[in-house]
Amino acid sequence: MGDADSRGTGSRTVEMQLEELEKVLEQLEDETTPLEASFSLYEKGMALVKEINGRIDRVEKQMIILEGQEDE
Repeated sequence: MGDADSRGTGSRTVEMQLEELEKVLEQLEDETTPLEASFSLYEKGMALVKEINGRIDRVEKQMIILEGQEDE
């Protein structure tokens, strides 16, 4: 996981990122959130989704590699 640290994710886990995304979604659903704030929240949410998906993809690729090594 050290490579995740070098990309700016720090020590946040995927679970922590999902919790953060949930908070962003709650704020976006709140009708009292100003439009300008909604745009910023949307951008933050999309960045989180991209980051989470990237981390999950890397884990899936590692699993495929490990499964291939076990078959040998």
